[in-house]
Amino acid sequence: MKFSKTILVFALLLLSVGCQTLAKRSSTGVVVARRAQIRSSTAVVAADLLQVNRGDVVEILDSTDVNDPSDNTRKERWLRVKARDDDATEGWIESRNVMPEDVLDESKKLAGEDKDVPPQATGQLKASSNLRLSPDRSGNENIMMRLDSGSSFDIISWKRVPKPKSSEAIETDVAPKAGSAPQGGTRPGQQGDERKEEEETNELWYKVRLSAAASPAPAGWIYGKQVELTVPSDIIFYRTGREFVAWQRLDGESKKVNDKDAAQETKPGSWLILERSSSNQPHGLDEPDFDRVYVLGYDKRNQEHYTAYRSPDLKGYLPARIEGQGDDKAFTVRLQEEEGGPVKDFRYTLYKDARGVLKVNAPNVVPHRRHRK
Repeated sequence: MKFSKTILVFALLLLSVGCQTLAKRSSTGVVVARRAQIRSSTAVVAADLLQVNRGDVVEILDSTDVNDPSDNTRKERWLRVKARDDDATEGWIESRNVMPEDVLDESKKLAGEDKDVPPQATGQLKASSNLRLSPDRSGNENIMMRLDSGSSFDIISWKRVPKPKSSEAIETDVAPKAGSAPQGGTRPGQQGDERKEEEETNELWYKVRLSAAASPAPAGWIYGKQVELTVPSDIIFYRTGREFVAWQRLDGESKKVNDKDAAQETKPGSWLILERSSSNQPHGLDEPDFDRVYVLGYDKRNQEHYTAYRSPDLKGYLPARIEGQGDDKAFTVRLQEEEGGPVKDFRYTLYKDARGVLKVNAPNVVPHRRHRK
């Protein structure tokens, strides 16, 4: 009798532990694929129970790893989920199609860090690529979701980090082969031959802000070699030996990131442009984001652009901010005057002369010598 009671107590204890484990697994997730199927099982021949779409919320009940049908040496993770439809459909879905709630919360924290920072540039993906929580492709733990080729986004900042120590290329973040990417945009340091790429010891990452149509996650990091900067057609022809790395409209509104073509503008206008010199030398981790400020004015009467201001060589860092209304505008950029000195904000004010020509009152900044060739 005593032995039977002991078994009963032990069984109840196991049941309790099992329930606690299952409760810990339970959470909610957001569908990140455009469309995906909840299936009756993880088998290849399983029946489709319900189609879910990007943004739909599901409850995550359990998970399991199964062999990849195309490669038995690899495993795929599947989630048992319950949908929020009228029938509360339960079934299995590939984990790559769902972003857990805690991961989404981390992305929201990233977005919150720069909530008051205006977009510095816009870009789009040259090929399908991972959106990550940090600028690091040495593993898969920080991957939030896979973004489609052609996805557009606002660029808030960028960062150079050491290349992963692993000598093997990481398949999910490798850029497409030369000639396969769309033409028109560019990114810092895009020029140069393949030997320069091999000499680089660090890599460029973009911190991006995404529309809800592109991703439930509002912000994240994207490997720079996958990104094509979408320089607006209004200004792309004014590049003269330096790259445009950031730009903001000085009059009116630029098109939003979820517009069909982020590089197209409805009307020509005046712009604040931050330029960077091209170089055949490897990039450094602490190098500046830009080395010249360029203000491009627009004459509506003659329908032509003109140079309102071009600074001497500087050592500047993002972000740049524009303030004011109408013709009463100013912008602030972060500059370092002395090597190793502090980075400080410098304010430039704009005005129009009697003929309506845009002018710039620039602060007194000590020019920098260009060391890179």
